[in-house]
Order: sequence, then structure tokens, then C-alpha cells
Amino acid sequence: MKWLVIFVILSSYTCLGQQSPQYSQYIQNQYMLNPAAVGTYDFTNISVGGRMQWLGIENAPMSSYAYVSAPAGDFRTASMKRTFGKLRRGNKRVKHPKLRLGTSSHAFGGHVLADQYGPYRQFKAMGTYAYHLPINQNYSISFGTNVGLSNRAFITDKAQVLSVLTNTGQFDQTYDSYAASQGAQFNLEVDGGIYFYGENAFLGISSTQLTQDLVKFGNREFNFSPERHWYFSGGGKFVVNRKMSTTLALLVKYVKPAPISIEATIQFDYDERFWYGFSYRHKDALVAMFGATVNNQFKIGYSFDLNVSRLIKYNVGSHELVMTFMLGRSKF
Repeated sequence: MKWLVIFVILSSYTCLGQQSPQYSQYIQNQYMLNPAAVGTYDFTNISVGGRMQWLGIENAPMSSYAYVSAPAGDFRTASMKRTFGKLRRGNKRVKHPKLRLGTSSHAFGGHVLADQYGPYRQFKAMGTYAYHLPINQNYSISFGTNVGLSNRAFITDKAQVLSVLTNTGQFDQTYDSYAASQGAQFNLEVDGGIYFYGENAFLGISSTQLTQDLVKFGNREFNFSPERHWYFSGGGKFVVNRKMSTTLALLVKYVKPAPISIEATIQFDYDERFWYGFSYRHKDALVAMFGATVNNQFKIGYSFDLNVSRLIKYNVGSHELVMTFMLGRSKF
């Protein structure tokens, strides 16, 4: 039963993963971090994934999610249907999708999230809107927002109290009073973001839980205080040769009063179809990832996190699997 003590000691390093899930493959879908990234492709993009964190620790965080994004069909024009780059007619070779650039557009999306960590459980459903403005034919900037509801609950069956951990059998009046007062609580959630992007670079800033607990309702008071989370991401893509390119990226996360979290990533793309890469999350984990565009409508990615903190003594790593469906994507 040591997991609870360890969880509390190291929570200062991992609190971002408790109020908001951790994502290791954000480069493949920036929408997971920034609502302004919704609709950057000229097709309906559906990403379904799950994350099992800190395997080996009882009641460790587990997340599952689905993200859907698409340009607004009512605003589409012939110019929006083109993709940047030279694509020869009749070239049916499978490739990574190209970004939609060079035109203004509206985009919509939505996502659902189920997250559980220890005795706490969260469900979230959000709708997204973004507006994209071209800077030139190679780069665009977008502004986006998420609006939705989250539901959080305290699960008494999964809580571990001192009397249980020490096997003293003592009556814990403080905990019983706390548990009796807990219940499910709904919060209005609003996120916002700005995203600058092109085929060879991206830069974004976003914030979640902007309204904190300003609007909340439920059957009882819930001891949870949503904090604003800030995400700063940026990166560049460099061509190595005809078959290989490299992407260098940096992700900075901040939530008061926790320390700033920094994650550096290098990703290699081969033949515009396969990718593999590595990340280092400062004082937290080393990450290995790989994936492939299987065909013009489907791609898949997997990542494995190995802790470098003291938590490594008590778990065997974290796994994340993401499947992406690209509906309505042109083959050429």
C-alpha cells in the first residue's frame, strides 16, 4: 500500500497529469493541447486513444479520449480543397496528410475524456471552434476555444486512509466526515488558444480551465479546485534527405503552484509515412514513440514512458495508444 504515500510525495512533479491528463504524442495531434489547432487538415480527423500510467501502482491514472475535428463545410471553397505541396496526379503512394494552408476558414470539433486517478474520477465533454487566417501561402495563424462541462466525483471504495494503511483498525472520524460530504460536481469549462503553423514549423499557446470553479453545480460540495493550466509548444521540421526529415519540439507546461514542466522531443519521419521519436520530460520520464500512416484513411501511434524520478522503483512505465481516422481525405 505504499503507492498512496509515494503518490503524495511526488505529486508536485506530476500534478499536471492529475487535473489534466498527460499526452506523449501531442505532435501528431496538436488539438489535444490547443483548441486553435482544430481543423488544420481538409478532412474530418478522428483520434481515439488511451493511456495507462504508472503500471504496477494500484489505482494509478488511466485516461481514454476521443477528438473529432473538421473544417466547416458551409464555408469551404474550391481554394480550401488544395493542399500545400506538389502532388502528382495518379500518385497513390501512402503519405502523411498535408496541412491546409493559404486560405481563411472556420473549423469545428469536439472531444470527450474519461480520466481516473486514485479515488477521483473525471468525465469531460467539450465543443470547439477555431478561425484560421493565412499569413502567406506557407503559414497560417488560428484562434480557438473549447466550451463544455466536466464532472468530477470522489470514489470512496478506492480511497486508502491511514487506519487501513497501518492496519490499526482505528475509526477515522475526519475521513468519514470528509467522505460523507463528497459528491459529484459539474463545472463549466472554457479553454482558449492561439496557434501559428506551417509545414515546417509550429508555435502555440493555450490555457485550460480558464473559468476555474466560477460556474459549478452538483448534489453536494466537492473538494476540488480547478486550476488554470498553461501550455507553450513550438517546433521546427528539417529535411535530412529525400527519405528522412526531423522535427525538434519543445513543450512547456505550468500550473500554479507546481514547478514548470519542460518536455523536449525529437521525431524522425521516414518516407513521409513512418515516424519514431524520443522525448525527455524533465525530472519525470523518458519517452519512446513510433507510428505509421497505414493508408490514406488511417494511422496509428504508440508511446512508452519510463520514469526517471523516484517513482521508477514502484512502476513499470506508462503506455499510450492512439488511432486516427482521416475521413474524406483525398488520395492525391
